[in-house]
Amino acid sequence: MFRAILLTGLIALPAAADVTSPSGKTVDCYCTDRNHNRIEIGETICLQVDGRMFMAQCQMSLNVPMWREVQQGCLSSQLVEPASDPLGVHPHI
Repeated sequence: MFRAILLTGLIALPAAADVTSPSGKTVDCYCTDRNHNRIEIGETICLQVDGRMFMAQCQMSLNVPMWREVQQGCLSSQLVEPASDPLGVHPHI
């Protein structure tokens, strides 16, 4: 039981964005998107790479920020065209 708790704690460690340089300074770690916007460790965005779209999370790997695919395809906010007579409500009410 103790071993499972210890492993859970170790898995959570890479999410921390604080990396210390050899000089002792804390290095601010983050990812960037195509437009060079800062994306914090743990944030998830839609990426398009080689014509393929997927959800990716900014993570740390060996003290280097990187993108990791977490879901195929991307979430969409695309609106569906409304019905011509939505619920029978008169448009001038």
